[in-house]
Amino acid sequence: MTEIASPYISHPRIMVLGVQPGNPPFRIVKIDGAVIGEAKSFTDVLVAAAAYGVPVHDADDPEAVRWVGGDKHTWKIH
Repeated sequence: MTEIASPYISHPRIMVLGVQPGNPPFRIVKIDGAVIGEAKSFTDVLVAAAAYGVPVHDADDPEAVRWVGGDKHTWKIH
């Protein structure tokens, strides 16, 4: 397989993992590969990114944020 034929996997600085059970449910946030804390809302992700100096201009851009197990609107376990 050539590089052109292989799938491209982005490596955004922010990764938001799947929803975890809790009261309220939360998602683990990683920045630059390090776990930095929990987010209970989309706003928490933006606040964490700002605290670490990572600008988020488009949270739907997979080059900016990788959402695992849902998107920026997924905050409950289904």
